[in-house]
Amino acid sequence: MATTKWTLDPAHSELQFKVKHLMITTVTGSFNDFTAELTTDSEDFEHAAVTFKAGVDSVDTGNGDRDGHLKSGDFFNADEFPSITFESTSFKKEGGDYKLAGNLTIKDITKPVTLDVKFGGTVTDLYGQNKAGFSISGKFNRTDFGLTWNAALETGGVVVSEDVKILGELQFIKQA
Repeated sequence: MATTKWTLDPAHSELQFKVKHLMITTVTGSFNDFTAELTTDSEDFEHAAVTFKAGVDSVDTGNGDRDGHLKSGDFFNADEFPSITFESTSFKKEGGDYKLAGNLTIKDITKPVTLDVKFGGTVTDLYGQNKAGFSISGKFNRTDFGLTWNAALETGGVVVSEDVKILGELQFIKQA
């Protein structure tokens, strides 16, 4: 089979993250500017190559002050490190789903991560485009990537948890 390239349909895709705040609630944010590409040699996507890039300046938690803090040197340092990238090292089928392993880079620090991927299927849309849908989930430790800002609480615990959950709904368009 020939190599097939799939590009992200940004109008029908989203990428979120979730972090515990004060250890009692979860704050959800997203990246509004991101791209992804999937290249495969098989119909079932096994062994596909996946790349991803998010613009740090597009981080959105629904709170301008918090977004500004996330873009600052305390966290992402968007001026110096304008993007987050991911490049797969493997995409393996496990039952009807997949495990996506690869290298995540934040603030020029690259670490391996593994994500769970649920395959939603393929369909031809109303415009004749072949689409594929995937739901991704996983987590990583933010301090591994130099995102170390925190403060201790008088009652114990910290302001921001180290674990960051990743959730994505990604729709790809098959390229001719």
